[in-house]
Amino acid sequence: MASHQLASDQGSQPYKRTELVDGQPTELTCVDIGGQTFEIHGSFPKTAILADEWFQDLERPDEVVGELSRHADLLSFWQRLPHTESAHTFYMEPESIAVLEIESYEDWWKNKIKSRIRTSIRKAGKNGLVVSEVPFDDKFVQGMTAIFNETPIRQGREFWHYGKDFDTVKAQFGRYAHRETMIGAYVNDEMIGFVMLGDAGPFALLGQILSSVRHRDKVPNNCLIAKAVEVSAQKGHRYLVYGYWSDGSLSEFKRRCGFVPQAMPKYFVPLTWRGRLALRTGLHRGWTSLIPEPAMKVMKDVRRRWYDVRSQKNASSRK
Repeated sequence: MASHQLASDQGSQPYKRTELVDGQPTELTCVDIGGQTFEIHGSFPKTAILADEWFQDLERPDEVVGELSRHADLLSFWQRLPHTESAHTFYMEPESIAVLEIESYEDWWKNKIKSRIRTSIRKAGKNGLVVSEVPFDDKFVQGMTAIFNETPIRQGREFWHYGKDFDTVKAQFGRYAHRETMIGAYVNDEMIGFVMLGDAGPFALLGQILSSVRHRDKVPNNCLIAKAVEVSAQKGHRYLVYGYWSDGSLSEFKRRCGFVPQAMPKYFVPLTWRGRLALRTGLHRGWTSLIPEPAMKVMKDVRRRWYDVRSQKNASSRK
């Protein structure tokens, strides 16, 4: 049956589909092969990735290569938890993700976090912060929209979702609500933070976690993580994944909440001469990967300062 499905997809015609890329609606070329959808990203090289790579394993990668070569220069895919050892002969590079292994909520509370994190979560509850599972309804979307539009700058860069209205937020984030658990953090019935917790089979995925800058003193993100761990444990997930691991303040926050970096095999399969050239030159990781780390740090510092100045000007103009 599986081989028949793949054969029936041979010669599949590409089509256009709008997806969120870096928070913005982007028209992507897609192609269906073997019952799975691949998105084509970039121009040189054109890279094919599994559309739901966080939620699906790539089935029969050897068999899709020939068909994908008609549409892309490079195939990129990675192994998902719990398969941490390389299982293919393709060229591979480790991809570091933030992982919390779950035995139980009690184990996380007692053994995975520091006492000061426990103290801050307890204090937030005593000060009126309530965290609970909620439906993806209009009230939840209104809370999301308000948080999105609180500030145009987050973590030293322009915030992807700033400026979006209620209808846009509902349409963009409602598409995958069927596989997500919504968690809201509230003070006096005002939503000051939220988590969209995806069900990816063996692990739960923190697809979106965000809180109000005005209420940062109430440590809503710590409390949202605590609830996400509790819900994940109740649903029987072995792991909670918080996206990719990288240097900086966000990874330090992840570490304080019990997450650790886990290297996962990520494969790059050249499909054309352009793909082979990209692999040899390092372009398979994108143009920014060719910028030396010291230069990249300087550029990020300049960008952060520019955004800080612009944010201060905007704040002054609103007074």
